[in-house]
Amino acid sequence: MPTQLLPKGFDRLHDPVLNKGTAFTEAERDLLGLRGFLPAQVHTIEEQLLRVREGLSRQPDDLQKWVFLNSLHDRNETLFFRLLMDSPEELMPLVYTPTVGRACQEYSHLFQQPRGLFISAHDKGRIAQILRNWPYPEVGVIVVTDGERILGLGDLGAGGMGIPVGKLSLYTACAGVVPVRTLPVTLDVGTDNPKLLEDRLYFGLRQKRIRGAEYDAFVDEFVAAANEVFPGVLIQFEDFGNTNAFRLLQRWRDRVCCFNDDIQGTAAVALAGIFSALRITGEKLRDQKVLCLGAGEAATGICDLIVASMTAAGLTGAEARKRCWLVDSRGLVVASRGDLAEHKKPYAHAHAPANFLGAIRELKPTILIGAAGQGGTFNREVLTTFAAQQERPIVFALSNPTSQSECTAEQAYGWTDGRAIFASGSPFPPVQCAGRTFVPGQANNSYVFPGVGLGAIASRARHITDEMFLATAHKLADLVTDEELASGRIYPKLSRIQEVSAEIAAAVCEVAFARGLSDKPRPQDLLAYVRGQMYRPFYD
Repeated sequence: MPTQLLPKGFDRLHDPVLNKGTAFTEAERDLLGLRGFLPAQVHTIEEQLLRVREGLSRQPDDLQKWVFLNSLHDRNETLFFRLLMDSPEELMPLVYTPTVGRACQEYSHLFQQPRGLFISAHDKGRIAQILRNWPYPEVGVIVVTDGERILGLGDLGAGGMGIPVGKLSLYTACAGVVPVRTLPVTLDVGTDNPKLLEDRLYFGLRQKRIRGAEYDAFVDEFVAAANEVFPGVLIQFEDFGNTNAFRLLQRWRDRVCCFNDDIQGTAAVALAGIFSALRITGEKLRDQKVLCLGAGEAATGICDLIVASMTAAGLTGAEARKRCWLVDSRGLVVASRGDLAEHKKPYAHAHAPANFLGAIRELKPTILIGAAGQGGTFNREVLTTFAAQQERPIVFALSNPTSQSECTAEQAYGWTDGRAIFASGSPFPPVQCAGRTFVPGQANNSYVFPGVGLGAIASRARHITDEMFLATAHKLADLVTDEELASGRIYPKLSRIQEVSAEIAAAVCEVAFARGLSDKPRPQDLLAYVRGQMYRPFYD
């Protein structure tokens, strides 16, 4: 946009994309009509960061830190992302999990300024018009939720907007996706949460969720409108309930550029962790037996990608699936149960019914994965039983936020005498056990979805494929150093997240170009090309 058309004066200071606050130079203050709106001192961005860090440190708890950071995001986007990129290990848990879960629970009470688009069931027939209201026309990625299954917290309705906002902050902070190319969307189809329906301050539709054909038509209109207004946009489905998540992914994955992070992103980060763990044990994936506590989006997505990797290593599909088992709320998923949802059936094997502990004893799994959102379910008896069967028990407690984690890092190491190879969905501090200091790995989807998204945008991929997620898992595991493995980490340090995301984006681009999923000419140096697309938060 020509300089003369950009906002000036008071309006300039209230545009978070263009605002520099006290960093506007003397010449810029004259040119842009800012005299009088700012105090006399001109500060560098480094000096502004000192002020922001001081303010952040004064906040009494993590939720208030989340509010503080969102306020910064609303007034100065460059400064917000510079802060986040400089300190990812410290600040990502505040911007996203685990803090964002509590923020979503209280979103209506914390609401200060809109971010993203709220599209309600009452907007049927005019969704494209609403999308055109968005002020930035070059949107490359949309994260969309209907708020039905927010983390492990359930139906939070329109309060689920905190998830798309947080995810897209990580698209920029982790992978350098240009902020104005991102759009958070909440599809407000009502809520079945009685507490929200009774809350006078709840800001979403005060009605039960629409279902069935009406719901499908609404989502269909949204997907079609998004591709009409933003051609080729990547759509990330986020925190949809099981009843809709699998169906929507199957409906759209071969028609538009889309993926479901809860199904596919979680699978890639879990498989990468397994690859890293097997570097420690010296074993092969094809020889493992996986038992998942949970049989929803995350668990079945993980099993699907494990099966894809095992078949690539030479097993048949049937052999690979037989090495993956699920436990749901009724116990071990077995073939004799006649009321199974479609996504569970591939992993319903011939076996006698058993509870979770019985399944561990009878199946003797080598890998235990928690993805049911039930805190504390990996109790002492579970972990000691599992550890008695394995020299190096691989324990992934993936549910988040922290309150929903199947066990803590301290419990995982302590109850296995320090033999566990552990990863969790939420961060845990280092643990002293058996004369060693263990740094637990966080199976954080932010290792995966930002890089996948950047790769899709950079290559203009028409679709996101399972092969891309398999390539992502291999690349992520390969990037873990021997030093990190020795400390107990099975994922790279978050301080390396931009490097990791660039490598993953290049791997995704490689698949897109190799499989004819892009009409762009393939750059000679994919990694250099990807790095050249990444946003850097500095003032012009």
